[in-house]
Amino acid sequence: MRAHLGDQLVVESPATGATRRDGEIVGLHHEDGTPPYDVRWSDSGEITLVFPGPDAHVHHLDHGRPASGEVKTGPGSPPPTGAAHAGDVGRRVAAARLRLGLSREETAARARMAPAYLAYLEEQPAAPTPAALIRLADALGTSVDALYGGGVGLPPGQGHALLHPRLLDLGPEECRALLSTHGVGRVTLSTPDGLPAVVPVNFDVIEGAIVFRTAPGSVTALTVDEDVAFEVDHVDEALSQGWSVLAVGHASVVTRPEVVRGLVERAHTTPWAGDERAMWVSIRPRSLTGRRITPADQ
Repeated sequence: MRAHLGDQLVVESPATGATRRDGEIVGLHHEDGTPPYDVRWSDSGEITLVFPGPDAHVHHLDHGRPASGEVKTGPGSPPPTGAAHAGDVGRRVAAARLRLGLSREETAARARMAPAYLAYLEEQPAAPTPAALIRLADALGTSVDALYGGGVGLPPGQGHALLHPRLLDLGPEECRALLSTHGVGRVTLSTPDGLPAVVPVNFDVIEGAIVFRTAPGSVTALTVDEDVAFEVDHVDEALSQGWSVLAVGHASVVTRPEVVRGLVERAHTTPWAGDERAMWVSIRPRSLTGRRITPADQ
């Protein structure tokens, strides 16, 4: 038996093969990953030194699948936590708990785990065991898939709306603050056949102008010398909140070599779409509007 930090130790019932106890391996005593291990148990939050017996198996969550001789995942088993960003699971657990109005103590009692361990899951980049996630999902009236972020391949906004939402108009300064960074936004344009289109682009905001890279002859190059709208937003699926900012301005191509060099030096990233995209387009907003969805009591 070999393990890595963050792997899960699962102790099964010899009679039924069901999980009897599980915990996260938080300490190794041998460089080759052989026992014994320091294990943080999900049912108590305690850390103990464990010499695994024949009824114990290691589950390598970081690899996304068990190795030979380790616990197997069958139909209906949750996906590996490697599919979710570290800390996302705990954040979703905390959001689901708060939506139900449950304290950590109440949730921990429902899930048959220590409150200290639940606090650790919510506050640290932890990888809870499959058994712990099953108990938490049952306690919170949700699914393991939802806690793992099973909707990451779906359009944003698949979650439930706030019980009492409030839609706020944003002022120009707040719009600038939300916009003046970098990321992925959407630019509007008209295609050669006269149909409207909305295209996502990697953008930066440099000296007050929205800039992005494209290639001559590409669809986004059609924005040059046109009035366009540029939209950027953020949706917090866990909290059912979000904001959007809409900028309207004239798009122009950047031609001065020294300005292009400065944009290249200050850009945060290259276009995710790849290929050679040396043509810079600049949009200097003449109007900025935005909206934000928050709970009514905030």
